Amino acid sequence: MDSNASPAPVLVWFRDDLRTDDNPALAAALSDGMPVIGLFLLDEDTDSARAPGGAVRWWLHHSLKALAEKLSALGIPLVLRRGKALDEVPRLAAEASAGAIVWNRRYDPSGIATDKALKKTLRDAGLRVESFNGSLLVEPWEVQTKAGDPFRVFSPFHRAMQSRGEPARPRDLKMPSDALPDCETPDSDDLADWRLLPVKPDWAGGLRDTWTPGEEGALSRLSGFLEDGLAGYAAHRDEPAAEVTSRLSPHLRFGEISPRRIWHEAKARAGQDGSGIDEKALSKFHAELGWREFSYHLLFHFPEIVTDNFQPRFDEFPWADNPQGLRAWTRGRTGYPLVDAGMRELWHTGYIHNRVRMVVASFLVKHLLVDWREGEAWFWDTLVDADPANNPASWQWVAGSGADAAPYFRIFNPQSQGEKFDPDGDYTRRWVPELANLPDKWLFRPHEAPSDVLKDAGVRLGHTYPRPVIDHRSARERALEAFEHTKCGA
Repeated sequence: MDSNASPAPVLVWFRDDLRTDDNPALAAALSDGMPVIGLFLLDEDTDSARAPGGAVRWWLHHSLKALAEKLSALGIPLVLRRGKALDEVPRLAAEASAGAIVWNRRYDPSGIATDKALKKTLRDAGLRVESFNGSLLVEPWEVQTKAGDPFRVFSPFHRAMQSRGEPARPRDLKMPSDALPDCETPDSDDLADWRLLPVKPDWAGGLRDTWTPGEEGALSRLSGFLEDGLAGYAAHRDEPAAEVTSRLSPHLRFGEISPRRIWHEAKARAGQDGSGIDEKALSKFHAELGWREFSYHLLFHFPEIVTDNFQPRFDEFPWADNPQGLRAWTRGRTGYPLVDAGMRELWHTGYIHNRVRMVVASFLVKHLLVDWREGEAWFWDTLVDADPANNPASWQWVAGSGADAAPYFRIFNPQSQGEKFDPDGDYTRRWVPELANLPDKWLFRPHEAPSDVLKDAGVRLGHTYPRPVIDHRSARERALEAFEHTKCGA
């Protein structure tokens, strides 16, 4: 062996784990004492992988830029490539003369299939290949029913998950005591050439004003939530105007922060004397992390949940062909102020408060009888936290077709939901400013307001603000009738 030969580098293939903190794959690479090269691949195998939506592409650009800067400070280059993973990963490994490649696992069917095939190809080529859990508190196969089956209902799943004790603690980044050896870096694409950012038109102004993608943005968001939001989380998390939710979901979606870091930091904060955080607030917040785990549990064990009704009896449901209703919903022009506020928040910021997400989703599938897959596709394109597990699982939950689903006959009343959870109207008036001068009594039902009240508020129904696309009571009756005339009622 040539003693002067450069040491074989370790490749770290980043995917949905764009961070250095508590990153098991990166930690394993650093522990070898060999040169480390980061890789991110824009996988263009559209036959197997679902193409990212516009909002996700915007976030990805900025997250990759932030990751490259973090890695550069550690002496680690980030190589960008695009193409099919089965072709590009072995090609880069050969170009770099790599001795090993590590990554954190994926749980969607196409990701699993690709990773299995790559492991065989790379090992056959003489490389060491290792994968790790960098995304979940527990692996999907580690929580089972007593019969050894996957769970289909959240509550017993969460109890079983809790019975395992606390999740593993996050690991701080530990660099070797000696500087990493140098190695030749393969050529990299220019991030700008990927054209992930919108140009004509540039619709991302609201996203830029709202978010700071990247690991530092995630840690800052967590710190702010623990300081100012967690104490009021249990009592006020359903109020969209309250600043008590974590808004960490896009950072989790891109792996800019680990769920272990969030879980343990929240517990540590709640344990501080004088924090004002009670056990209920912490338990509620941890349960939301549990719902994310449950969604991945379902995706792993029941991958068809992405496109097919989890409950096959919903295959007979008479969804309506309602392009006008769908368009009114996407534009925030349904005539129901809370629904319209949520859809406008989504378009402007790439995000919707969770309570309002449930209301707008229920409105689409139950008031308008539009197939849940239409709504899921819109969210996939417009949400910065569009997630392969959470997005379809949550839509099926609302539609009544999913695991642990809300029953179909649970139909949110968007008027009473607004009055209950946005009683002062701060959220709704922010996103539907044409109704800002309406008194609280009529804010969520402007079509019922007296003409003089509308005139004083500067509201002209059908002109400055639309009339309801459908009457709530009629919509509810129609939805229940549709439910009764399918096998869903069997």
